[in-house]
Amino acid sequence: MMKYRYIFFDLDGTLTQSEFGIIASAKYALSKFGIIEEDRAKLLKFIGPPLYYSFEKFYGITGPRADEAIKYYREYYEADAYKDAPVFGGVEDVLSRLKADGCKLVVVTAKPQYLAERVIEYTGLDRFFDHIVGPGAEMKNPSKADLIRCAIDKTGADPVKTIMVGDRHYDIEGACEVGVDSIGAVYGYGTADELRKAGATYLAETAEQIGDFV
Repeated sequence: MMKYRYIFFDLDGTLTQSEFGIIASAKYALSKFGIIEEDRAKLLKFIGPPLYYSFEKFYGITGPRADEAIKYYREYYEADAYKDAPVFGGVEDVLSRLKADGCKLVVVTAKPQYLAERVIEYTGLDRFFDHIVGPGAEMKNPSKADLIRCAIDKTGADPVKTIMVGDRHYDIEGACEVGVDSIGAVYGYGTADELRKAGATYLAETAEQIGDFV
């Protein structure tokens, strides 16, 4: 008997190995401000939080300059970079398994919803998901907890039968705030220590393990 019926998935770093398109887009945007960043570890920090947070927190780009930076980022990302995000191994198998078992699958991401829809359609994962929940393009700092609440409202999910799957502490902390269980996707961009400290109910070393916990 399955413990969870509603499975919410983060997108970047959980469903897709999105570093390639995101890093290229971030480098392009930063270069417009004379910042030449080659440190991959620093650029990986763009995966997870909203763009406004990343540009301000990591590079001190705020206010109207942040709006401009995001315009450059999206200009590059939307052209073709969004396609450079292969699906993690095992993800399609576990989504197929969960779907066949009658689970409701939902993408819950801080990426603007229209871009998340584009990525999911391009990867072919759209056939598995009942809903895609993300912020509007105009939202500057969407809360993961609020996005999870929105997904619960949209699906009519019972929080007791809902679980959030994500690779960064933002996902896990959002789930904890709302009061739903969570799976930390260790195969993504967060570490086991980060996800454990954030309060993950389970840790998945591989995508296949997600189905075991559900």
